[in-house]
Amino acid sequence: MSLNRFIRILPLIVILSGCETTPEKPSSQPDIKANPNIVVKEQNENIEQIAPLSPQELDDVWQRIRAQLTFSNSSHPDVQQRIAWYLSHPNYMDEISRRAEPYLYYIVTEVEKRNLPIELALMPLIESDFDASAYSHKHASGLWQLTPAIAKYFKVKISPWYDGRQDVIDSTRAALDFMEYLYKRFDGDWYHAIAAYNLGEGRVLRAISNNKKQGKPTDFFSLKLPQQTSQYVPKLLAAAQLLKSQKMAFPAIANKDAIAKIAISGSVILDNKAQWQQLEPLNYGVIRFPAIIDAPHLVVPASEQKQFETMIADQDSNDYSQWQHYTVKRGDSLSVIAKRHKVTLSQLKAFNNLKNSTIRIGQKLVLPQLADTQIEHKVKSGESLWKIANHYKVSITKLKQWNSLSSDRLKVGDKLTVFLSAS
Repeated sequence: MSLNRFIRILPLIVILSGCETTPEKPSSQPDIKANPNIVVKEQNENIEQIAPLSPQELDDVWQRIRAQLTFSNSSHPDVQQRIAWYLSHPNYMDEISRRAEPYLYYIVTEVEKRNLPIELALMPLIESDFDASAYSHKHASGLWQLTPAIAKYFKVKISPWYDGRQDVIDSTRAALDFMEYLYKRFDGDWYHAIAAYNLGEGRVLRAISNNKKQGKPTDFFSLKLPQQTSQYVPKLLAAAQLLKSQKMAFPAIANKDAIAKIAISGSVILDNKAQWQQLEPLNYGVIRFPAIIDAPHLVVPASEQKQFETMIADQDSNDYSQWQHYTVKRGDSLSVIAKRHKVTLSQLKAFNNLKNSTIRIGQKLVLPQLADTQIEHKVKSGESLWKIANHYKVSITKLKQWNSLSSDRLKVGDKLTVFLSAS
């Protein structure tokens, strides 16, 4: 190519290459500087439309948990083995969600209020499969499987009439108080704290001390712990990882209040059996239906809170015909009668609208026990909890609760207490 020809072509090359860097809008179009605010406003509107929802604004409480998970994924064999177990039981989470539906929103909210790891809201899944009436062979009870000693330490009331371990409000408060204590006790190590919740702080501390003496690591997976506890943390981590990865379906639970709390002062009788049967699954802590004694509150469906508040306020209209009546005899006193029937003096006075402890011979008192209330049943060969419950027309759950049974197994000769209604 001659030099003159190259010089003629060069301006064309420059023009063509310049096209690659020209603005999108041709220079011949009108200048858009006239109203730049319109463009900015449209961009802001688009940003607002795609802004992510906060966890509290999501439709599903499981997804509210998922959005806040912070524990790291673990490849430890125990965690992976539990993940495999969950995946091989695809219907397991269906039952868990059914049981958790009344409670999970409340538990998540309480965990968030304390700024604790949201993974703690999954602990009832590991502890009790979200069964509020669960008992263990170690006499732990409720959603959080609190033992009597831990319950007492964290001021959960347990009496012949009320067991706060089976109440979602009382038990959740105590369990989270306990977890906060353990977190500080184990210098901010959540895995150690969770293990101690299951096993006890002393035994976890000893396992850590033994590893230190031997020059071994002291992380949870390096500790020598009983089988149940060594699998406890992996179960929690596996559930959290499956929720995070969405490799397993967690049937949706509405992200809104499902339950409400109605304060109870004194003692209350729910003489409407249909109403009580609606409330019983939310109030396993009330031991002898339908007498609400020692309970600080009643848990009701959030959608029917006002209806039940009205019902509680109208207790003066109760029908006491189904309750035991006692005729005062010579030598009786209220305190003696109360002790004999396992109620406090204040409870007996409340049931009888007594302003003082003065009683007279022949006076009729209402006792907070159902007529024909207590039966002792001796287990015979071939009997099961189902057969006994069916015979007396009571629930298996109540039979287990009345008798502190941790399993469905019975032995011939066992004695069971049964409380019956005369209605």
